[in-house]
Amino acid sequence: MSPPADFQRARRPEQREQRRRAILDATEALLAEVPVEDISLRELSRRLGTSKTNVVRYFETREGVLLALLNRTRSAWLDELDERLPPGPVHADELVTIWADSLAERPLLCQLWSLLPTVLERNVSAASVRSYKLTDLDHRTRLARLVSERVPALDEATALHLTRIAVVALTGLWPFCTPTPAIVEATSDPRLRESCVEFATAYTDILRITTAGLLARGEGSAAPGA
Repeated sequence: MSPPADFQRARRPEQREQRRRAILDATEALLAEVPVEDISLRELSRRLGTSKTNVVRYFETREGVLLALLNRTRSAWLDELDERLPPGPVHADELVTIWADSLAERPLLCQLWSLLPTVLERNVSAASVRSYKLTDLDHRTRLARLVSERVPALDEATALHLTRIAVVALTGLWPFCTPTPAIVEATSDPRLRESCVEFATAYTDILRITTAGLLARGEGSAAPGA
């Protein structure tokens, strides 16, 4: 995975973008092997065959790398979701089922998203957080458009509010759906069967109930705080 020698000092925009992609690729590969807490800029630089200083030129901290990876994986998911959704209007239940199932197939995205408030936004500059949140808003606006196109009774403002609730729900739900080995062993007790949470099923329920509540407000009613 070592970059070409002439790429150690990327000068042209396309070289810098290639370097950023290489760092994100290395991070994604590393996350398939170790937990987030074991990811460090030093280990990333070792994987890339370069110095930590070269990595810092593109991302100020480990969390900055993870925020960028979250943006990249979310963008790819939106592309896929757009393809998976029927082109015309559908029942809201069908929409949220496809939405939840497509996320369940992307555990890296769900993991990074769930770490956003507790890890990813904790060791970065205000400028980096602002940049991330603007990209997040662009992505949620795109998602809201996909929703309102399929469920016209939800206008884009209401659909954008739905995406905000959906993110908060995912952040809280995902850790319960990825328990530690000790929790898996403990909840194997039949009396604790309800402690086991399956992500796609639970997330579909959350999206379905939330969407039904927004629709009950009336067609096109804009939600506050979106």
